[in-house]
Amino acid sequence: MGHQKISAVILAAGKGTRMKSSRAKVLHEVNFQPMIHHVLDAVTPLDLHQIILVTGHQRHMVEKSCSHYHLDCVEQQTQLGTGHAVLAAEHCIGEDVSVVMILCGDTPLIRSDTLQNMLSEHLSRGNFLTVMTTEMSDPANYGRILTDDNGYVIGIVEEKDASPEEKRITEINAGIYCVNAEFLFASLKQIGTDNKQGEMYLTDIVALAHAAEQPVRKFQCADPEEVLGVNSRRELSMANCQLQYRVLDDLMMSGVTIDKPSTVTVEKTVTVGSDSVLGPNVFICGKTDIGNDCTVEPFCYIADCQIGNNVTIGTGSYLKNYVLEDGNIVPPHSRLVK
Repeated sequence: MGHQKISAVILAAGKGTRMKSSRAKVLHEVNFQPMIHHVLDAVTPLDLHQIILVTGHQRHMVEKSCSHYHLDCVEQQTQLGTGHAVLAAEHCIGEDVSVVMILCGDTPLIRSDTLQNMLSEHLSRGNFLTVMTTEMSDPANYGRILTDDNGYVIGIVEEKDASPEEKRITEINAGIYCVNAEFLFASLKQIGTDNKQGEMYLTDIVALAHAAEQPVRKFQCADPEEVLGVNSRRELSMANCQLQYRVLDDLMMSGVTIDKPSTVTVEKTVTVGSDSVLGPNVFICGKTDIGNDCTVEPFCYIADCQIGNNVTIGTGSYLKNYVLEDGNIVPPHSRLVK
C-alpha cells in the first residue's frame, strides 16, 4: 500500500438543518466528543498521505475543534452539494496522489478496521472506483445502489430522485468511496445540478465511470449501524447509544460486570480492572482508573479519579479528582472532591 499516495477527504461543511440547532452538525457531541472527532479517529490510523477536511458552515469553529489533528482544511464557500464540496479540495491534493478516499463527517460509528479493509481491497484488486454499501431493512432517506447482472455498480439514485421501484431497493450508499484521483476531479467538473436538490451530487461519478466503461465495485459493510448518518437528534441519540455500548462491551469482555448496561455511562478514557462491578445508573468519565475487585454501587458519579483495588463506593456518591487507596469503603451519598 505504501507505494501509492492516498488522500482522505472528509466532508464537514453542512449546516444540518434537521438538527434544528445553531451549532454546526459535526460539532454535536456523541459519546463525549464531537462526531467529527470520531470520524477523524477512524481515519488517522490509516496509511494516508494527507487528510483534508472540507468545512463551510461555522468553519472557524469546526477547524478550531479539529486543530489537534494533523490535517489540511479547505472551505466550501457555497453549499452546492457533495460533489462541489469534494471539488473544493482539489487544489490541496498533489499530482502524485493516486487514490482519494471520501467520507462524511457525520458518520461517527464508522470503524477504522472497516475503512482499512475497504482501502486494502480497493488497492489489492486494482479497483478504479469502490463504493461502500450496506443492506438496510428501512432504507428511507438513503441513496439506492443500482447494479448490473454482474454485481457491478452502475449508478446511485438519491431518495428524492428515486422512482417507486427504486425506493424498494434495500442496498444503500454508505457515502464512503475510494476512487482514482485523476478521474475524480475530471468527472466532478462534468457534473451538473439537474436534480430536485439543484446540487452537484458526488454520486454522479458512478454513472460517469460506468459510461466510461470503468467497472465500479462495491465494498459491502456487514454492519449497517456503522454507516449511520447523523442528521437529526434522534439519530444523534442512536449513535450515542451505539458508541456507548462499544465501550461497555469492551469492559465486559475484559472481565467487568455491568448491571443494566443501558443505564450505565462510561467514557472511553476510563479503565476498570477485572472482577469489578458497576451498578445501575453509574456515570464514570474523564481520566478515571478503577482497580480490580471494586464495586461501584448505583447512582454514583465519578470523574478524573484514581481508585485502587478492592474499593467499594456507596450508592449515590459523587467523586471528582479524588484518589482512593486499596481497600477503601466509601459510605453511601458521600461527596469527595479535590
